[in-house]
Amino acid sequence: MSDDSPRPDISDIPEAVARPKRRFSFQLVWIIPIVAALIGITLAVRAYIERGQTITITFVTGEGLEAGKTNIRYKEVEIGMVEKIVISEDRSHVMVTARVNRESEGFLVEDTRFWVVRPRISGGYVSGLNTLLGGTYIGMDVGKSREPASAFKGLEVPPVVTMDVPGSTFYLHAADLGSLSITSPVFFRRLPVGQVVAYDLDKDGRGVTFTIFVNAPYDQYVRSNTHFWNASGIDFALNTNGLKVRTESLVSILLGGIDFEAPEGKNEAARAAPNSAFVLFADKEDAMLHAETAQTFLLIFRESVRGLSVDSPVEYHGVKLGGVTRISLKFDPRSKEPFIEVEIELYPERMHWPGMAELTPLGHSHEYINELIDRGLRARLASGNPLTGQRYVALDFVPQAPKAKVDWGRRPPLFPTTRSGQMDIQESLARIAEKIDKMPLEEIAAEVRQAMRSLDQSLKSADALLKRINGEIVPEARAVLDEAQKTLGDARRVLSTDAPLQNDLRDALRELSRAAASVRILMDYLERNPESLIRGKRGDGR
Repeated sequence: MSDDSPRPDISDIPEAVARPKRRFSFQLVWIIPIVAALIGITLAVRAYIERGQTITITFVTGEGLEAGKTNIRYKEVEIGMVEKIVISEDRSHVMVTARVNRESEGFLVEDTRFWVVRPRISGGYVSGLNTLLGGTYIGMDVGKSREPASAFKGLEVPPVVTMDVPGSTFYLHAADLGSLSITSPVFFRRLPVGQVVAYDLDKDGRGVTFTIFVNAPYDQYVRSNTHFWNASGIDFALNTNGLKVRTESLVSILLGGIDFEAPEGKNEAARAAPNSAFVLFADKEDAMLHAETAQTFLLIFRESVRGLSVDSPVEYHGVKLGGVTRISLKFDPRSKEPFIEVEIELYPERMHWPGMAELTPLGHSHEYINELIDRGLRARLASGNPLTGQRYVALDFVPQAPKAKVDWGRRPPLFPTTRSGQMDIQESLARIAEKIDKMPLEEIAAEVRQAMRSLDQSLKSADALLKRINGEIVPEARAVLDEAQKTLGDARRVLSTDAPLQNDLRDALRELSRAAASVRILMDYLERNPESLIRGKRGDGR
Protein backbone atom coordinates (compact mmCIF):
# COMPACT_ATOMS: atom_id res chain seq x y z
CA MET A 1 0.00 0.00 0.00
CA SER A 2 1.39 3.45 -0.98
CA ASP A 3 1.43 6.52 1.24
CA ASP A 4 -1.05 8.33 -1.04
CA SER A 5 -3.84 5.78 -0.59
CA PRO A 6 -6.62 6.72 1.84
CA ARG A 7 -6.58 5.24 5.31
CA PRO A 8 -9.66 3.24 6.51
CA ASP A 9 -11.97 4.67 9.05
CA ILE A 10 -11.79 3.01 12.43
CA SER A 11 -15.51 2.86 12.51
CA ASP A 12 -15.48 0.58 9.54
CA ILE A 13 -13.63 -2.16 11.53
CA PRO A 14 -16.10 -4.75 12.97
CA GLU A 15 -16.09 -5.34 16.68
CA ALA A 16 -14.97 -8.75 17.96
CA VAL A 17 -17.52 -10.75 19.78
CA ALA A 18 -16.27 -13.33 22.44
CA ARG A 19 -17.77 -16.81 22.22
CA PRO A 20 -18.38 -18.84 25.37
CA LYS A 21 -15.78 -21.62 26.06
CA ARG A 22 -16.99 -25.20 25.37
CA ARG A 23 -16.28 -28.04 27.83
CA PHE A 24 -15.28 -30.61 25.14
CA SER A 25 -14.33 -30.16 21.56
CA PHE A 26 -13.65 -33.21 19.30
CA GLN A 27 -11.64 -32.66 16.22
CA LEU A 28 -11.77 -35.07 13.30
CA VAL A 29 -8.02 -34.98 12.99
CA TRP A 30 -7.66 -37.12 16.14
CA ILE A 31 -9.56 -40.08 14.67
CA ILE A 32 -6.53 -41.51 12.85
CA PRO A 33 -4.13 -41.56 15.87
CA ILE A 34 -6.81 -43.05 18.07
CA VAL A 35 -7.53 -45.86 15.58
CA ALA A 36 -3.80 -46.54 15.23
CA ALA A 37 -3.40 -46.71 18.99
CA LEU A 38 -6.30 -49.12 19.32
CA ILE A 39 -4.86 -51.35 16.61
CA GLY A 40 -1.44 -51.31 18.29
CA ILE A 41 -2.90 -52.15 21.67
CA THR A 42 -4.94 -54.98 20.13
CA LEU A 43 -1.89 -56.40 18.40
CA ALA A 44 0.18 -56.11 21.55
CA VAL A 45 -2.48 -57.85 23.61
CA ARG A 46 -2.86 -60.55 20.98
CA ALA A 47 0.92 -61.02 20.74
CA TYR A 48 1.14 -61.25 24.52
CA ILE A 49 -1.66 -63.79 24.63
CA GLU A 50 -0.27 -65.88 21.73
CA ARG A 51 3.40 -65.55 22.49
CA GLY A 52 3.48 -69.07 24.02
CA GLN A 53 5.54 -70.53 26.85
CA THR A 54 9.17 -69.78 27.60
CA ILE A 55 11.41 -72.83 28.20
CA THR A 56 15.03 -73.41 29.11
CA ILE A 57 17.19 -76.09 27.46
CA THR A 58 20.73 -76.89 28.59
CA PHE A 59 23.41 -78.17 26.21
CA VAL A 60 27.08 -78.90 26.68
CA THR A 61 27.96 -76.51 23.87
CA GLY A 62 26.17 -73.84 21.88
CA GLU A 63 27.72 -74.85 18.55
CA GLY A 64 25.49 -73.75 15.66
CA LEU A 65 22.94 -71.94 17.89
CA GLU A 66 22.07 -68.26 17.37
CA ALA A 67 19.53 -66.17 19.25
CA GLY A 68 16.73 -64.94 17.00
CA LYS A 69 17.73 -67.28 14.15
CA THR A 70 17.74 -70.87 15.43
CA ASN A 71 14.23 -72.30 15.52
CA ILE A 72 12.69 -75.32 17.18
CA ARG A 73 11.05 -77.93 14.96
CA TYR A 74 8.80 -80.90 15.58
CA LYS A 75 8.29 -83.19 12.60
CA GLU A 76 10.02 -80.53 10.48
CA VAL A 77 7.39 -77.90 11.50
CA GLU A 78 8.62 -74.76 13.24
CA ILE A 79 7.04 -74.40 16.68
CA GLY A 80 9.43 -72.03 18.48
CA MET A 81 12.46 -69.76 18.37
CA VAL A 82 15.63 -69.34 20.42
CA GLU A 83 15.59 -65.99 22.19
CA LYS A 84 18.70 -66.00 24.34
CA ILE A 85 21.86 -68.07 24.85
CA VAL A 86 23.97 -67.70 28.00
CA ILE A 87 26.68 -69.70 29.75
CA SER A 88 25.85 -71.18 33.14
CA GLU A 89 27.46 -69.80 36.27
CA ASP A 90 29.69 -72.86 36.72
CA ARG A 91 30.60 -72.66 32.97
CA SER A 92 29.86 -76.36 32.53
CA HIS A 93 27.04 -75.94 30.01
CA VAL A 94 25.03 -73.53 27.89
CA MET A 95 21.53 -72.39 28.80
CA VAL A 96 19.24 -71.73 25.85
CA THR A 97 16.06 -69.73 26.41
CA ALA A 98 13.40 -70.32 23.76
CA ARG A 99 9.77 -69.55 23.26
CA VAL A 100 7.34 -72.18 22.01
CA ASN A 101 4.10 -71.39 20.19
CA ARG A 102 0.93 -71.42 22.26
CA GLU A 103 -0.48 -74.23 20.11
CA SER A 104 2.51 -76.40 21.03
CA GLU A 105 2.48 -75.87 24.79
CA GLY A 106 0.92 -79.29 25.26
CA PHE A 107 4.13 -80.87 23.90
CA LEU A 108 6.16 -79.59 26.85
CA VAL A 109 6.07 -82.54 29.26
CA GLU A 110 8.72 -84.10 31.50
CA ASP A 111 10.06 -86.71 29.05
CA THR A 112 10.08 -84.45 25.99
CA ARG A 113 13.53 -84.48 24.40
CA PHE A 114 15.47 -81.75 22.59
CA TRP A 115 18.70 -82.01 20.59
CA VAL A 116 20.67 -79.90 18.13
CA VAL A 117 20.29 -81.10 14.55
CA ARG A 118 23.60 -80.76 12.75
CA PRO A 119 25.45 -82.96 10.23
CA ARG A 120 26.61 -86.15 12.01
CA ILE A 121 28.39 -89.27 10.76
CA SER A 122 28.93 -92.01 13.33
CA GLY A 123 29.63 -95.51 12.03
CA GLY A 124 26.68 -96.29 9.81
CA TYR A 125 24.53 -93.53 11.29
CA VAL A 126 24.21 -90.37 9.15
CA SER A 127 21.87 -87.54 10.13
CA GLY A 128 21.32 -83.80 9.75
CA LEU A 129 22.45 -83.52 6.14
CA ASN A 130 19.60 -81.09 5.42
CA THR A 131 21.22 -78.56 7.77
CA LEU A 132 24.08 -78.10 5.31
CA LEU A 133 21.81 -75.74 3.36
CA GLY A 134 19.07 -74.74 5.79
CA GLY A 135 21.20 -74.23 8.89
CA THR A 136 21.23 -75.78 12.35
CA TYR A 137 18.00 -76.10 14.35
CA ILE A 138 16.75 -77.76 17.53
CA GLY A 139 14.86 -80.99 17.07
CA MET A 140 12.08 -82.09 19.39
CA ASP A 141 10.54 -85.43 20.34
CA VAL A 142 7.31 -85.20 22.35
CA GLY A 143 7.19 -87.42 25.41
CA LYS A 144 4.36 -89.52 26.76
CA SER A 145 4.24 -88.03 30.27
CA ARG A 146 1.32 -85.92 31.45
CA GLU A 147 3.35 -83.71 33.79
CA PRO A 148 4.16 -80.28 32.23
CA ALA A 149 7.72 -78.98 32.35
CA SER A 150 9.64 -75.86 31.34
CA ALA A 151 13.27 -76.87 31.94
CA PHE A 152 14.90 -79.60 29.87
CA LYS A 153 18.32 -81.18 29.45
CA GLY A 154 19.20 -81.41 25.79
CA LEU A 155 20.58 -84.59 24.20
CA GLU A 156 24.07 -84.48 22.75
CA VAL A 157 23.21 -87.25 20.25
CA PRO A 158 19.89 -87.40 18.36
CA PRO A 159 17.65 -90.29 19.42
CA VAL A 160 17.67 -93.22 17.00
CA VAL A 161 14.00 -93.98 17.57
CA THR A 162 11.37 -91.38 18.39
CA MET A 163 8.63 -92.02 20.91
CA ASP A 164 5.86 -92.11 18.35
CA VAL A 165 7.30 -95.22 16.65
CA PRO A 166 5.37 -98.33 17.77
CA GLY A 167 7.46 -101.02 19.42
CA SER A 168 9.10 -102.05 22.68
CA THR A 169 12.37 -101.26 24.43
CA PHE A 170 14.52 -103.97 26.04
CA TYR A 171 17.83 -104.01 27.92
CA LEU A 172 20.68 -106.44 27.27
CA HIS A 173 23.62 -107.06 29.61
CA ALA A 174 26.96 -108.10 28.08
CA ALA A 175 30.54 -108.44 29.26
CA ASP A 176 31.85 -105.84 26.82
CA LEU A 177 30.84 -103.62 23.90
CA GLY A 178 32.25 -105.88 21.20
CA SER A 179 31.65 -104.61 17.68
CA LEU A 180 28.21 -103.19 18.43
CA SER A 181 27.34 -99.51 18.24
CA ILE A 182 24.32 -97.26 18.09
CA THR A 183 22.08 -98.16 15.08
CA SER A 184 23.45 -101.73 14.97
CA PRO A 185 20.55 -103.82 13.66
CA VAL A 186 18.53 -106.37 15.63
CA PHE A 187 17.56 -109.49 13.64
CA PHE A 188 14.87 -112.12 14.03
CA ARG A 189 15.28 -115.05 11.65
CA ARG A 190 17.62 -112.81 9.61
CA LEU A 191 14.92 -110.18 9.24
CA PRO A 192 15.87 -106.71 10.59
CA VAL A 193 13.28 -105.89 13.25
CA GLY A 194 14.98 -103.23 15.37
CA GLN A 195 18.22 -101.58 16.33
CA VAL A 196 20.49 -100.58 19.19
CA VAL A 197 19.50 -97.14 20.45
CA ALA A 198 21.96 -96.67 23.33
CA TYR A 199 24.61 -98.35 25.46
CA ASP A 200 26.26 -97.50 28.76
CA LEU A 201 28.84 -98.91 31.14
CA ASP A 202 27.40 -100.62 34.21
CA LYS A 203 27.81 -98.79 37.50
CA ASP A 204 30.11 -101.50 38.88
CA GLY A 205 32.22 -101.37 35.71
CA ARG A 206 31.89 -105.10 35.08
CA GLY A 207 29.81 -104.99 31.92
CA VAL A 208 27.87 -103.00 29.38
CA THR A 209 24.10 -102.51 29.14
CA PHE A 210 22.56 -102.09 25.70
CA THR A 211 19.19 -100.49 25.04
CA ILE A 212 17.49 -101.96 21.99
CA PHE A 213 14.21 -101.10 20.33
CA VAL A 214 12.19 -103.80 18.54
CA ASN A 215 9.59 -102.45 16.14
CA ALA A 216 5.99 -103.55 16.28
CA PRO A 217 4.66 -106.13 15.49
CA TYR A 218 7.95 -108.01 15.85
CA ASP A 219 8.23 -107.19 19.55
CA GLN A 220 5.56 -109.83 20.21
CA TYR A 221 8.15 -112.53 19.40
CA VAL A 222 10.32 -111.48 22.34
CA ARG A 223 9.32 -114.00 25.01
CA SER A 224 10.36 -114.33 28.63
CA ASN A 225 12.64 -117.26 27.68
CA THR A 226 14.08 -115.59 24.58
CA HIS A 227 17.87 -115.58 24.25
CA PHE A 228 19.87 -112.81 22.57
CA TRP A 229 23.35 -113.21 21.10
CA ASN A 230 25.92 -111.14 19.25
CA ALA A 231 25.55 -111.80 15.52
CA SER A 232 28.36 -109.48 14.39
CA GLY A 233 30.98 -110.39 11.81
CA ILE A 234 31.37 -113.74 10.05
CA ASP A 235 31.23 -117.17 11.69
CA PHE A 236 33.56 -119.76 10.15
CA ALA A 237 33.15 -123.47 10.86
CA LEU A 238 35.38 -126.21 9.42
CA ASN A 239 34.05 -129.73 9.82
CA THR A 240 33.71 -132.98 7.89
CA ASN A 241 31.23 -131.33 5.54
CA GLY A 242 33.74 -128.66 4.55
CA LEU A 243 34.00 -124.95 5.28
CA LYS A 244 30.79 -123.34 6.52
CA VAL A 245 30.42 -119.56 6.58
CA ARG A 246 27.51 -117.97 8.44
CA THR A 247 26.51 -114.32 8.81
CA GLU A 248 23.26 -112.46 9.27
CA SER A 249 23.83 -109.84 6.56
CA LEU A 250 26.38 -107.50 5.07
CA VAL A 251 25.18 -104.81 7.50
CA SER A 252 26.03 -107.02 10.50
CA ILE A 253 29.54 -107.47 9.12
CA LEU A 254 30.09 -103.71 8.90
CA LEU A 255 28.07 -102.42 11.87
CA GLY A 256 27.58 -105.48 14.04
CA GLY A 257 24.21 -106.92 14.97
CA ILE A 258 22.11 -108.77 17.53
CA ASP A 259 19.91 -111.81 16.94
CA PHE A 260 17.32 -113.41 19.20
CA GLU A 261 15.33 -116.60 19.29
CA ALA A 262 13.31 -118.65 21.76
CA PRO A 263 14.47 -122.24 22.46
CA GLU A 264 12.77 -124.81 20.27
CA GLY A 265 10.93 -127.76 21.71
CA LYS A 266 9.85 -125.82 24.79
CA ASN A 267 6.42 -124.64 25.83
CA GLU A 268 5.71 -121.20 24.47
CA ALA A 269 6.48 -118.65 27.16
CA ALA A 270 4.58 -115.43 27.82
CA ARG A 271 5.40 -112.29 25.92
CA ALA A 272 8.16 -110.24 27.52
CA ALA A 273 7.09 -106.96 29.06
CA PRO A 274 8.62 -103.74 27.70
CA ASN A 275 11.86 -102.68 29.44
CA SER A 276 12.62 -106.29 30.35
CA ALA A 277 16.29 -107.20 30.84
CA PHE A 278 18.09 -110.11 29.15
CA VAL A 279 21.64 -111.43 28.85
CA LEU A 280 23.51 -110.88 25.60
CA PHE A 281 25.56 -114.03 24.83
CA ALA A 282 28.68 -114.14 22.67
CA ASP A 283 27.22 -116.42 19.97
CA LYS A 284 24.22 -118.58 19.17
CA GLU A 285 25.79 -121.79 20.47
CA ASP A 286 26.43 -120.21 23.86
CA ALA A 287 22.90 -118.76 23.93
CA MET A 288 21.20 -122.05 23.09
CA LEU A 289 23.43 -123.86 25.56
CA HIS A 290 22.24 -121.65 28.41
CA ALA A 291 18.67 -122.21 27.28
CA GLU A 292 18.89 -125.71 28.73
CA THR A 293 18.69 -126.67 32.38
CA ALA A 294 22.22 -126.78 33.82
CA GLN A 295 23.65 -128.64 36.82
CA THR A 296 26.78 -127.42 38.55
CA PHE A 297 29.55 -129.82 39.64
CA LEU A 298 33.01 -129.53 41.15
CA LEU A 299 36.10 -131.28 39.81
CA ILE A 300 39.30 -131.69 41.80
CA PHE A 301 42.62 -132.04 39.96
CA ARG A 302 46.01 -132.56 41.55
CA GLU A 303 47.86 -131.98 38.32
CA SER A 304 48.57 -128.90 36.24
CA VAL A 305 45.55 -127.35 34.52
CA ARG A 306 47.69 -125.16 32.28
CA GLY A 307 45.73 -124.40 29.11
CA LEU A 308 42.33 -124.75 30.80
CA SER A 309 40.33 -121.54 31.13
CA VAL A 310 36.87 -120.33 31.97
CA ASP A 311 34.45 -121.15 29.11
CA SER A 312 36.56 -124.16 28.09
CA PRO A 313 34.15 -126.89 26.94
CA VAL A 314 33.19 -130.08 28.70
CA GLU A 315 32.93 -132.75 26.00
CA TYR A 316 32.29 -136.42 25.46
CA HIS A 317 34.05 -137.62 22.29
CA GLY A 318 33.65 -134.20 20.67
CA VAL A 319 30.04 -133.58 21.81
CA LYS A 320 29.78 -130.51 24.01
CA LEU A 321 27.95 -131.28 27.25
CA GLY A 322 28.76 -128.15 29.24
CA GLY A 323 31.48 -125.66 30.07
CA VAL A 324 33.95 -124.51 32.72
CA THR A 325 32.64 -121.65 34.86
CA ARG A 326 35.36 -121.22 37.51
CA ILE A 327 38.95 -122.28 38.26
CA SER A 328 40.49 -121.71 41.69
CA LEU A 329 43.43 -122.89 43.80
CA LYS A 330 42.56 -124.61 47.08
CA PHE A 331 44.49 -126.07 50.00
CA ASP A 332 43.76 -129.38 51.71
CA PRO A 333 44.36 -128.94 55.46
CA ARG A 334 44.52 -132.72 55.97
CA SER A 335 47.10 -133.65 53.37
CA LYS A 336 48.78 -130.22 53.53
CA GLU A 337 48.82 -130.16 49.76
CA PRO A 338 47.27 -127.71 47.30
CA PHE A 339 44.85 -128.76 44.58
CA ILE A 340 42.90 -127.21 41.73
CA GLU A 341 39.14 -126.85 42.01
CA VAL A 342 37.28 -126.55 38.70
CA GLU A 343 33.58 -125.70 38.59
CA ILE A 344 31.64 -126.90 35.55
CA GLU A 345 28.07 -126.80 34.28
CA LEU A 346 26.58 -129.94 32.71
CA TYR A 347 23.40 -130.12 30.67
CA PRO A 348 21.68 -133.44 31.40
CA GLU A 349 19.46 -133.08 28.33
CA ARG A 350 22.50 -133.81 26.18
CA MET A 351 23.65 -136.79 28.25
CA HIS A 352 21.24 -139.41 26.98
CA TRP A 353 23.04 -142.66 26.15
CA PRO A 354 21.32 -145.54 24.30
CA GLY A 355 20.43 -148.45 26.53
CA MET A 356 19.42 -146.19 29.41
CA ALA A 357 15.87 -145.45 28.36
CA GLU A 358 14.58 -146.43 31.79
CA LEU A 359 16.04 -143.21 33.18
CA THR A 360 15.59 -139.76 31.71
CA PRO A 361 18.25 -137.07 32.19
CA LEU A 362 15.78 -134.51 33.50
CA GLY A 363 13.23 -136.53 35.41
CA HIS A 364 15.81 -138.63 37.26
CA SER A 365 19.01 -136.62 36.89
CA HIS A 366 20.60 -137.89 40.12
CA GLU A 367 19.85 -141.53 39.42
CA TYR A 368 20.85 -141.08 35.79
CA ILE A 369 24.26 -139.60 36.59
CA ASN A 370 24.82 -142.17 39.37
CA GLU A 371 24.25 -144.92 36.82
CA LEU A 372 26.74 -143.35 34.42
CA ILE A 373 29.35 -143.04 37.17
CA ASP A 374 28.80 -146.68 38.18
CA ARG A 375 29.54 -147.60 34.57
CA GLY A 376 32.88 -145.78 34.76
CA LEU A 377 32.13 -142.23 33.63
CA ARG A 378 34.93 -139.94 34.82
CA ALA A 379 36.19 -136.42 34.10
CA ARG A 380 39.77 -135.77 33.04
CA LEU A 381 41.87 -133.08 31.37
CA ALA A 382 42.49 -133.43 27.65
CA SER A 383 44.47 -131.49 25.07
CA GLY A 384 42.31 -129.65 22.56
CA ASN A 385 44.97 -128.02 20.38
CA PRO A 386 48.63 -129.13 20.56
CA LEU A 387 49.76 -125.92 18.84
CA THR A 388 48.12 -123.47 21.25
CA GLY A 389 48.16 -125.71 24.32
CA GLN A 390 44.45 -125.26 24.95
CA ARG A 391 42.82 -127.93 27.10
CA TYR A 392 39.29 -128.95 27.97
CA VAL A 393 37.46 -131.29 30.35
CA ALA A 394 36.70 -134.65 28.75
CA LEU A 395 34.09 -137.09 30.04
CA ASP A 396 34.88 -140.69 29.23
CA PHE A 397 34.20 -144.21 30.47
CA VAL A 398 37.33 -145.57 32.19
CA PRO A 399 37.56 -149.37 32.37
CA GLN A 400 38.25 -150.75 35.85
CA ALA A 401 37.91 -147.29 37.37
CA PRO A 402 37.79 -147.21 41.19
CA LYS A 403 34.30 -147.09 42.61
CA ALA A 404 33.01 -143.59 43.22
CA LYS A 405 29.78 -141.86 44.15
CA VAL A 406 28.42 -138.34 43.99
CA ASP A 407 27.63 -136.64 47.27
CA TRP A 408 24.41 -134.88 46.30
CA GLY A 409 24.22 -133.26 49.71
CA ARG A 410 27.23 -131.11 48.90
CA ARG A 411 26.67 -127.84 47.05
CA PRO A 412 27.81 -128.09 44.37
CA PRO A 413 28.29 -131.89 44.24
CA LEU A 414 31.72 -133.40 43.56
CA PHE A 415 32.11 -135.26 40.26
CA PRO A 416 34.77 -138.05 40.19
CA THR A 417 37.90 -137.43 38.12
CA THR A 418 40.80 -139.46 36.77
CA ARG A 419 44.27 -138.59 35.67
CA SER A 420 44.81 -137.38 32.15
CA GLY A 421 46.68 -139.38 29.55
CA GLN A 422 49.30 -136.67 29.49
CA MET A 423 49.94 -137.27 33.18
CA ASP A 424 50.45 -141.00 32.49
CA ILE A 425 52.89 -140.13 29.72
CA GLN A 426 54.79 -137.84 32.04
CA GLU A 427 55.02 -140.57 34.68
CA SER A 428 56.20 -143.05 32.04
CA LEU A 429 58.83 -140.58 30.92
CA ALA A 430 59.83 -140.08 34.54
CA ARG A 431 60.25 -143.85 35.01
CA ILE A 432 62.30 -144.05 31.83
CA ALA A 433 64.45 -141.18 33.03
CA GLU A 434 64.92 -142.96 36.36
CA LYS A 435 66.05 -146.14 34.61
CA ILE A 436 68.41 -144.17 32.44
CA ASP A 437 69.79 -142.52 35.54
CA LYS A 438 70.55 -145.95 37.05
CA MET A 439 72.44 -147.15 33.97
CA PRO A 440 76.35 -147.22 34.17
CA LEU A 441 76.66 -144.39 31.73
CA GLU A 442 80.39 -143.79 32.50
CA GLU A 443 81.37 -147.40 31.75
CA ILE A 444 79.24 -147.38 28.64
CA ALA A 445 80.86 -144.15 27.59
CA ALA A 446 84.36 -145.63 28.15
CA GLU A 447 83.48 -148.69 26.07
CA VAL A 448 82.03 -146.47 23.38
CA ARG A 449 85.24 -144.42 23.35
CA GLN A 450 87.32 -147.62 23.06
CA ALA A 451 85.11 -148.84 20.25
CA MET A 452 85.47 -145.49 18.53
CA ARG A 453 89.29 -145.72 18.76
CA SER A 454 89.20 -149.26 17.32
CA LEU A 455 86.91 -148.10 14.58
CA ASP A 456 89.29 -145.23 13.85
CA GLN A 457 92.24 -147.61 13.53
CA SER A 458 90.23 -149.90 11.29
CA LEU A 459 89.30 -146.97 9.10
CA LYS A 460 92.96 -145.95 8.87
CA SER A 461 93.97 -149.54 7.89
CA ALA A 462 91.22 -149.65 5.30
CA ASP A 463 92.40 -146.32 3.94
CA ALA A 464 96.00 -147.65 3.61
CA LEU A 465 94.74 -150.80 1.91
CA LEU A 466 92.73 -148.76 -0.55
CA LYS A 467 95.80 -146.64 -1.32
CA ARG A 468 97.87 -149.82 -1.94
CA ILE A 469 95.21 -151.29 -4.16
CA ASN A 470 95.00 -148.05 -6.06
CA GLY A 471 98.81 -147.89 -6.50
CA GLU A 472 99.77 -151.52 -7.18
CA ILE A 473 96.87 -153.77 -8.03
CA VAL A 474 94.86 -151.39 -10.17
CA PRO A 475 97.68 -150.90 -12.81
CA GLU A 476 98.29 -154.68 -13.04
CA ALA A 477 94.60 -155.32 -13.34
CA ARG A 478 94.46 -152.70 -16.10
CA ALA A 479 97.29 -154.53 -18.01
CA VAL A 480 95.55 -157.88 -17.61
CA LEU A 481 92.39 -156.38 -18.94
CA ASP A 482 94.27 -154.99 -21.95
CA GLU A 483 95.73 -158.46 -22.72
CA ALA A 484 92.35 -160.05 -22.32
CA GLN A 485 90.89 -157.49 -24.68
CA LYS A 486 93.58 -158.33 -27.27
CA THR A 487 92.93 -162.09 -26.86
CA LEU A 488 89.23 -161.56 -27.32
CA GLY A 489 89.96 -159.58 -30.47
CA ASP A 490 92.07 -162.44 -31.87
CA ALA A 491 89.38 -164.94 -30.97
CA ARG A 492 86.79 -162.75 -32.66
CA ARG A 493 88.87 -162.70 -35.84
CA VAL A 494 89.44 -166.47 -35.73
CA LEU A 495 85.80 -167.28 -35.13
CA SER A 496 84.44 -164.97 -37.80
CA THR A 497 82.59 -166.69 -40.72
CA ASP A 498 85.10 -165.70 -43.40
CA ALA A 499 88.25 -166.66 -41.46
CA PRO A 500 90.57 -169.38 -43.05
CA LEU A 501 90.36 -171.46 -39.93
CA GLN A 502 86.63 -171.59 -40.31
CA ASN A 503 86.92 -172.83 -43.94
CA ASP A 504 89.49 -175.51 -43.02
CA LEU A 505 87.30 -176.56 -40.13
CA ARG A 506 84.31 -176.95 -42.45
CA ASP A 507 86.35 -179.09 -44.93
CA ALA A 508 87.64 -181.27 -42.11
CA LEU A 509 84.13 -181.74 -40.82
CA ARG A 510 82.92 -182.79 -44.31
CA GLU A 511 85.82 -185.31 -44.63
CA LEU A 512 85.06 -186.59 -41.17
CA SER A 513 81.43 -186.98 -42.18
CA ARG A 514 82.39 -189.03 -45.25
CA ALA A 515 84.74 -191.20 -43.17
CA ALA A 516 81.97 -191.80 -40.68
CA ALA A 517 79.69 -192.87 -43.54
CA SER A 518 82.35 -195.34 -44.81
CA VAL A 519 82.77 -196.76 -41.32
CA ARG A 520 79.00 -197.15 -41.05
CA ILE A 521 78.97 -199.10 -44.35
CA LEU A 522 81.87 -201.29 -43.17
CA MET A 523 80.15 -202.01 -39.92
CA ASP A 524 76.98 -202.98 -41.71
CA TYR A 525 78.97 -205.39 -44.00
CA LEU A 526 80.82 -206.96 -41.09
CA GLU A 527 77.55 -207.41 -39.30
CA ARG A 528 76.20 -209.35 -42.30
CA ASN A 529 79.46 -211.19 -43.07
CA PRO A 530 81.47 -211.57 -39.92
CA GLU A 531 83.56 -214.42 -41.48
CA SER A 532 85.06 -211.91 -43.85
CA LEU A 533 87.41 -210.85 -41.12
CA ILE A 534 89.08 -214.33 -41.46
CA ARG A 535 88.41 -215.28 -45.03
CA GLY A 536 88.40 -211.92 -46.57
CA LYS A 537 85.89 -210.42 -48.91
CA ARG A 538 84.32 -212.71 -51.36
CA GLY A 539 83.93 -211.94 -54.99
CA ASP A 540 80.64 -211.01 -56.50
CA GLY A 541 80.38 -214.37 -58.38
CA ARG A 542 80.86 -216.58 -55.42
